[in-house]
This record gives sequence, C-alpha cells and structure tokens, in this order.
Amino acid sequence: MAIHQVGIIMNGVTGRMGTNQHLIRSIVAIRNQGGVKLPNGDVIMPDPILVGRQENKLKALAEAHGITRFSTDLDACLANPQDTLYFDSQMTSFRAESIRKAILAGKHIYCEKPTGTSLAESLDLARLAKEAGVKNGVVQDKLFLPGLMKLKRLVDSGFFGKILTVRMEFGYWVFEGDWQPGQRPSWNYRKEDGGGIIVDMFAHWRYVIDNLFGKVRSVSCLGYTHIPHRVDESGNKYDCTADDAAYATFEVEGGIIVQANSSWAVRVNREDLLTVQVDGTEGSAVAGLRDCKTQHRVNTCKPVWNPDIPNPFNFKEQWMEVPDNQVFDNGFKVQWELFLKHIVLDTPFPWDLLEGAKGTQLSDLGLLSWNERRWVDVPDLNV
Repeated sequence: MAIHQVGIIMNGVTGRMGTNQHLIRSIVAIRNQGGVKLPNGDVIMPDPILVGRQENKLKALAEAHGITRFSTDLDACLANPQDTLYFDSQMTSFRAESIRKAILAGKHIYCEKPTGTSLAESLDLARLAKEAGVKNGVVQDKLFLPGLMKLKRLVDSGFFGKILTVRMEFGYWVFEGDWQPGQRPSWNYRKEDGGGIIVDMFAHWRYVIDNLFGKVRSVSCLGYTHIPHRVDESGNKYDCTADDAAYATFEVEGGIIVQANSSWAVRVNREDLLTVQVDGTEGSAVAGLRDCKTQHRVNTCKPVWNPDIPNPFNFKEQWMEVPDNQVFDNGFKVQWELFLKHIVLDTPFPWDLLEGAKGTQLSDLGLLSWNERRWVDVPDLNV
C-alpha cells in the first residue's frame, strides 16, 4: 500500500464556512478516517497548512484539530514545493489575487465561489490555470446535498416526463444585529466588500440549474435591500449597500422556466431553508436539503376551487418520500475526495474554474437585469 500525501495550503479557513465545512467536516474528517481509499489499496492523505492573517486564531484552530502547520505568510507557503494544492475560502474580494499567485507558483487550485468579483476576473483565472496546466476545481456543494441528489436521480430516470417549471425558495431571517447577533458576517450586506445575495447565491443557482435541468439561456432579476441598516460584529450600526433579497426568473434550454426567490429577510414557513419544486407532465417532486418527495400523475388529486367550504384535501399527505437507499456523506467532503482523486489519479472533475466563471457570469447578468429592468441573455463561455 502506498500513501500519496497531498500538501494543501488552506487560506481563509478561520471563517465560518472554511472552519466548519472545509477544515473540520472535510479535511480533518478525511484524515480521521485514514485518508481517501483508492481501488488498488493506496491512500491519499491530505496534509494541510492553515493560512490567514491572525496567528492566534490559526494556532488555536490547528491545535484543536491536530494540525501542526500554520502560517501568516502566504508567499512563503506558495514557495514550498511540498505543498502542491492551494485552497481559497477567503472573502470574495481577496480571492482572485491569491489564486493568481498560486497559479503562477504552479499550484493546483481548489476554491470557493464566487471565484472573482466580476466575470472578467473569473475568466482571467480560468485562462491562467489552463495556460499553466494546473488542475483546478470550484466548490459546487449543493450538487451533493442528499435532497438534490435524489432529485437528480428522478430527472435521470425520466420520472417527470417533460419538465415544465422549477420553483426554488431559499432563505431565512438574518437578525439585524441589535436584538440578536446576526448569523452572517456584516460584509455580506456591503456592496463595496463584495456582499449581496445575488453575488452570493446566483453562483449556486447556475450550477444547480445547469447540472439538473439544462443550460440557463436568459435571466430576469429584481434585487432589493429590505433591511437598510444593520449592526456589525463590534456593535456599530452601518448602512446596508448590498441587496438582501432577489426575485429571479431563468429561462432554460428546452423551454423550462425556473423561478428562484432568495432572501435574508424572510421568515421560514416551509419544510427547509431551501426547497426546489419540479413540475412535469408525468409527475412532480419537492426537494429540500436532505429529503425529497414525489407525486406521480396517477396519484394527483383533483382539487376544485370553492372558497365556500373547508378545504377537503390534505395536500401534503398525498406525496411519497424518496427513500434514503444509499449513504449520503457530507457534500463538501465528497467533493474534496473527488478533487484529491483528480489530482492523484487524474480522474474526471468537471467543476473547474470555467464552471465557476459561469456562476459569476449569472450574478453579473442578474445585477445588469435589475439595473436595466429587462431580460438579459446568457451567452456561452469559453477560454
């Protein structure tokens, strides 16, 4: 048995997502399980070095999880030939510059999205990586949610017949910071710091729609800042300059219409923080983060509009759960394992920096649609 050790420069892991999903639930979990097992009995073992700006936070995080290496000097880390992979989960406004450095240092790239603050910036990174010949990938975590994996299985099986429409509801109430601390960092609500729900979520909606239903061909979007003032982590009141809600319609190849509401100013009265309803000629399904339920054409009730009598139907009882007939691991960890195999074995990994640029493209076009109050076409991208 051979052990393939992969040195990983992990930049930005002191943030919420970087700590919980990428470090603890992915890299630390992979190390604790004895690495990524390969078909021939070999093992891939990630060897992380934590990088950031605050040494005390890095040291505490490393010690808490049995990691011996940390640094505040990114350039020195990039100069180490033993660390062949660079990972970035910093604030979006810092990401492109660091990834560019890593590409020029010959490192493979794996990063969070959005990959850049503009389409031009994201495309530039994809071109640089292609020219440098480094392997590259972008986190597309929602594809690995159990609920959406079940939904993809239904799509692939032809369950829906012809898919007609998709309705996506995402969001929750993010506290303003005065009565209770907010659940999201304050920079999310400042446009000048790369904040805004369109920039944050349209990158997700692009890969979800593209991978489940077909290519996005056009978008109509209305953004809004419902909460104009919030209180930051230091207790200071600030003006919200970025959108906290977006109401969008996407036209998808094949005539599928996708409606997507995204909001950090909505109280949840549905079964999950994200629900995706798909309606087709032969059946429908509603997926959440983990669950998915279906209603086939032959099991569809026949309601009649009559407001003069109590509703005779319990609509929710008429849906069937898609069973958990496979093991669903943490989605971030699953994609980390796939990318590590891509580096070591050169197995396919389709979610590269160009795919990440498509997410930035949709965010940019959503903002353009909102600004100009019109439908905007989504052209194909190439590098």
